[in-house]
Amino acid sequence: MMCKNIQKTILLLLFVVVSQLAFGQSFTLQGKVSDKDGNPIELASVMIVSQGRLAMTNLKGEFNIQLQSEDSVKIRFSMVGYRTKTRVLHRPQGKQTLLVQLADDNELQEVVVEGKASKHGTTEELDVSTVKQGPSTSGNAVEEMIQTQAGVSTHSELSSQYNVRGGTFDENSVYINNVEVFRPFLVRSGQQEGLSIINPDLVESVGFSTGGYEAKYGDKMSSALDITYKRPKRTEASVSASMLGASGYLGLAAKKLTWTNGLRYKTNKYLLGSLETKGEYQPSFLDYQTYLSWQPGKRWQIDFIGNISDNHYDFEPEDRETNFGTMENVKSFRVYFDGKEKDLFRTFFGSLGITRHLSPKTDISLLASAFSTKEQERYDIQGQYWLTQTETSENLGVGTYMQHTRDYLKANVKSIKLMMRHRAGKHNVEGALTYKTEKITENSAEYEYRDSAGYNVPHTGSDLNMIYSLRAQNKLDAKRFETYLQDTWHFQTRDSVPTLFTLNYGVRFAHWNFNGESIVSPRASLTITPGWNRNLTFRIAGGLYYQAPFYKELRDTSTVNGVTYATLNQKIKAQRSVHAIAAMDYRFQMMNRPFKFSAEIYYKALSRLVPYSVDNVKVTYYGDNHASGHATGIDLKLFGEFVPDADSWLTLSVMNTRMKLNGNSIPLPTDQRYALNLYFTDYFPGSTRWRMSLKLAYADGLPFSAPHRELERNSFRAPAYKRADIGMSYRLFDNHDGSKKSIFRNIWLGLDCLNLFGINNVNSYYWITDVTGQQYAVPNYLTGRQINGKVVIDF
Repeated sequence: MMCKNIQKTILLLLFVVVSQLAFGQSFTLQGKVSDKDGNPIELASVMIVSQGRLAMTNLKGEFNIQLQSEDSVKIRFSMVGYRTKTRVLHRPQGKQTLLVQLADDNELQEVVVEGKASKHGTTEELDVSTVKQGPSTSGNAVEEMIQTQAGVSTHSELSSQYNVRGGTFDENSVYINNVEVFRPFLVRSGQQEGLSIINPDLVESVGFSTGGYEAKYGDKMSSALDITYKRPKRTEASVSASMLGASGYLGLAAKKLTWTNGLRYKTNKYLLGSLETKGEYQPSFLDYQTYLSWQPGKRWQIDFIGNISDNHYDFEPEDRETNFGTMENVKSFRVYFDGKEKDLFRTFFGSLGITRHLSPKTDISLLASAFSTKEQERYDIQGQYWLTQTETSENLGVGTYMQHTRDYLKANVKSIKLMMRHRAGKHNVEGALTYKTEKITENSAEYEYRDSAGYNVPHTGSDLNMIYSLRAQNKLDAKRFETYLQDTWHFQTRDSVPTLFTLNYGVRFAHWNFNGESIVSPRASLTITPGWNRNLTFRIAGGLYYQAPFYKELRDTSTVNGVTYATLNQKIKAQRSVHAIAAMDYRFQMMNRPFKFSAEIYYKALSRLVPYSVDNVKVTYYGDNHASGHATGIDLKLFGEFVPDADSWLTLSVMNTRMKLNGNSIPLPTDQRYALNLYFTDYFPGSTRWRMSLKLAYADGLPFSAPHRELERNSFRAPAYKRADIGMSYRLFDNHDGSKKSIFRNIWLGLDCLNLFGINNVNSYYWITDVTGQQYAVPNYLTGRQINGKVVIDF
């Protein structure tokens, strides 16, 4: 027995020794990463996930890293704009050299998740596939992902709009394949919003900047969202359906031709049923998009994008009961409705791009685009209301109100853009000339009548006046000329371990014939990756940014005999913002997985501001440059794989804004002093079939005031926005690697709980007035707790 134990012990020791000799040794991995033309790719990621190791290539595309030898070592090479490549080494020893070429954009198949490569400049690369399976209320996955980023805020789960660092919804520019796109103008609430123009099924990459962005992005003051649609490498398809809508996607690929198609249908009738205003909701939103790309030869590429969107919102309210106030002071608001609302938002968008590759390093493109929208808002709604003090049953207000609106708008925006790109050594030079025509026709009539306890409000004793009345008949026929030139320069020091620099600098010029104004916007950013720690990146950025006025900023109002008339102010100037930004990224390993921590401080000096008020998602401007102000704050973000192969992030933003208007200093209407967002993804232990996604939001409430009052009385603040959404998904069929003979790649079944804790968030206020002129703010609450089931099938 003792001999047998000794033999077992000796065998065990021999096994340990052999294992250490074979697998415990370290080895050196070195090499170079280049593109298909042999040009080095700097700051590419060289990742060994099993050992939790990460290296970055230098400006020559070279890398060097010490690793532990194993039976097989898998190395992943990735870079934004290139297809990820994987190499496997079997029992490597000594010094191993790899020469890796990454396919360029024309062969792009997957988006590299931000946080796994250094951030270049001020634009962050995001991965929309992370949130496509998560819980959703609007169906607009890209915008919902943007809303959870640092420096971004939203206060309505029904809306795809977002504020960035104190700016309005209108201060965010959006580009699809280098063409600026627009959204409907008359939308005033999240209930009316349909599907955004960005179809997540067609998206290849998402670039987002919250400030200090490059000269190539247009004249907006807050943010730039850059979307690139994909060119599939093989035929692929998917369908999805839920209680909130359905979508279908088909991508066809041939040797010289790719064609993607997306059809989406959305109806939030089920979701709107949880609102306090009960009635017959009949929303119907339909959207079709197509992207056709043809390469007749090596030097030519022709791209076409088309979009048709038909959105209807019909509503017949019946009744509503709202309790609000404090525990000691509870008020009850009850109203019975009569009337209906019938809205239409029909938009068309198309772009045609022709690219000539003059050489492997020089491209020239001609881009033509057209946007057309027909919008109608029509409603007549009467309400009989009672406002009661709950503790004493005292009637605080009894009366009637009636709202009437007939708003019609047609808009056509056309543009032609000549763009050139040239890569020369360490410089990437880009420039463009753009010519736009804008034609807008508006015919609006709105009024609101209030009667409180038999007295018309406001009452004079002899006249019958409306509390609000507006008339507008305007036509805009204008032309714009825009141009920019910028350079991205990569250079390094001559140290043994050099410090890497990326300098982007450029200037933008624009002229608008409507007001005769010309604006010049110089912009620059510098990114530094120190040689003493390649896991650190520092950035500074600054520039002069303008918000070129458009239809809504132009509308100036004047009141005559109780009627407000909206006319176009031809003397208005572009709003101005000076950005100053300092930022830091730190990449590190935790739990043998990659993480990134980002911190960014900013200051925006605002001048020539056009004051505005916000009601739900409707922004109403004063129509003149009356104000100045500032926005300053800090944004923090922790991004990484808390669970292997599952991206999560946590963001915290703190902000302060002030606006000086008519001698008074007040916060901007979008002053969100703090915001905390969490997006967390998890898989059940030992399984990739069960997936959980959690969204948490806690954001400060926005300032507000009574409607049709002076903005400088903006002395109230809404309650904080608090919300939790959770989604569970089960992969019924798994063939994502193509190992099984089946037309299906994945089949997912999902169940979401929206507004998990049933929190009553305030979106806006309805104001009622008694005979003494005192106004009461009755909160309009957002959606309650709802369950949504869905199925997703990938072919």
